Amino acid sequence: MNNQKVIIVESPAKAKTISTYLNGVSVYSSKGHIRDIKISGIGGLGIDIDNDFEPDYEVIQGKGALIKDLIKYTKDKEVFLATDPDREGEAIAWHLTQVLNLDPNKVKRVIFKEITKSAVKDAFEHPQMLDLKLVESQETRRILDRIIGFKLSALLRKKNVGNPTAGRVQSVALKLICDLEEKIQAFVSVEYYNIFAHFEHFKAEYIIKKDHRVSQEEAQTIHDQSTNPFTVTKIDKKETFSYPRLPFITSTLQQEAFNTLSMGAARVSRIAQDLYEGIQIGNEIIGLITYMRTDSTRMASDFVSATNYYISNNFGRQYLGKYKVGKNDNAQDAHEAIRPTSVERTPEKMKAYLTDDQYKVYKKIYERAVASLMAPAIYDSTKVILSSNGHNYALDGSIMKFEGYHKVLADTSKDKILPDLNEGEVYNASKIEMVQKFTQPPARYNEASLIKELEAKGIGRPSTYSSIIQTLKDDKRGYVALENRKFIPTDTGIHISKQLNDYFNTIINDVYTAQMEDQLDHIADGQTSKHKMLNDFYTKFEDLITVAQNNMLKPTPEVSEYYCPKCGAIMYKRPSKYKKGEYYLSCSNFPKCKNILPFPPKTA
Repeated sequence: MNNQKVIIVESPAKAKTISTYLNGVSVYSSKGHIRDIKISGIGGLGIDIDNDFEPDYEVIQGKGALIKDLIKYTKDKEVFLATDPDREGEAIAWHLTQVLNLDPNKVKRVIFKEITKSAVKDAFEHPQMLDLKLVESQETRRILDRIIGFKLSALLRKKNVGNPTAGRVQSVALKLICDLEEKIQAFVSVEYYNIFAHFEHFKAEYIIKKDHRVSQEEAQTIHDQSTNPFTVTKIDKKETFSYPRLPFITSTLQQEAFNTLSMGAARVSRIAQDLYEGIQIGNEIIGLITYMRTDSTRMASDFVSATNYYISNNFGRQYLGKYKVGKNDNAQDAHEAIRPTSVERTPEKMKAYLTDDQYKVYKKIYERAVASLMAPAIYDSTKVILSSNGHNYALDGSIMKFEGYHKVLADTSKDKILPDLNEGEVYNASKIEMVQKFTQPPARYNEASLIKELEAKGIGRPSTYSSIIQTLKDDKRGYVALENRKFIPTDTGIHISKQLNDYFNTIINDVYTAQMEDQLDHIADGQTSKHKMLNDFYTKFEDLITVAQNNMLKPTPEVSEYYCPKCGAIMYKRPSKYKKGEYYLSCSNFPKCKNILPFPPKTA
């Protein structure tokens, strides 16, 4: 390559890494998106509905000087666009062609899934065409989000007290949280019992049929009839296997980081981005992991081969497993799983170059990917049945005899060793214990379980999970509160979700939202078009908007017993935006008087 070639990426860190790989080539960054749809025209949509939903783009504030520089740097040069290999990256590349006066049908598009010297050099030797269908898919998504977000938010502001907002995907996520809360509030706990027989060196649990709850009366009968002696009626010994989990995809990495590292989706996504874009390792800057926004568990054959050799060479051939790829009906499979770019760069070797958080995340990714290619752990498992008067009690034991993938991914469980028992032997229990239990309501969503639910229902894509969660957590909206890291809808959130459900339940639901995601994918692969999807949606949406405008009632605020100390007007009791079950007082003389007080008001 020579200095007549220019590369543009979207991230300064990525530009810095790539510039060390390619001598004599200028590398610049767009610093993310450079254009967005204007907030102008009817309803501030910035979209000409009557002209095939044509968006009116403008340069993002603060990017004007950067674009002037990029125009100067690329003039009369051969330009390569090397933005991220996904829908957003493709859109950034297309917008660059527009502001830099490049022909989108001729521009050189460079795709790589990992930022290593070999991968980058190979990609630049094999440039591709810009995927205009993928760009069209991103543009359609942006138009849908603008139409739904702006029109619903305007309607809610008109019909509701406060300044609510709504969105295509976050409103569905809010509905999931509110629907679950409704189940929790309606839940009626049921009493049941577990029964245990205590012996000198072990404890056995009464065997209860699946889905059966033992009542107090039944438990008492079992208790009274379970008399000494107890006879060992069956001993079942067998070999059991524990198989490694598949390598991480975006959602499972975010879930694992939340559950084991106490990292939110946004935080772990930023750390993974850093690991992907490049870390200074000695005299080199190297991308340590593959692209982190993915829904595929597939891994490149060269990595699988190298890792198999590494496992065999370091641990022995008996530790080699079978390479498996999981099935996910919602997966686009555009990228590999999240894996290390080299199996030789172990977490221990990389630790000195990483921050504590980077090391923790890299260690998770490395171990999960390597372990997925290893043999299962093998256990000798034993189940013993003891019987008394027709009542059966069981105890289980398990001893690891081959660690398999736990050689890399440590097993924190302990062997459960049973005493030496034989069929036909009899034992006397020291006591029979009845343990009272109560059924529990479903657990509220936390970040990990909500992401898991969104993925299972096909809502959103790997690049959007983090932003969906962040939008819900945004304090300015006040739709949910966080208590013990779990989402609890506020009264404001419940009210808005109910309004949306009453009038827009045909589009603000998980099934329809998942179908829209599928249609966006179909635009990308050419099965449908932007115009067809938007026309079909908009006709239906406008009818719903009209019905809501005519029938949705603005809620009447609750009149309190208190009067405003500033102007003497009656005060309204309003639900807190930020905490479920809490309220505040606002003056009914608003906007002339903007006084607000806590509820109940503090006494002097």
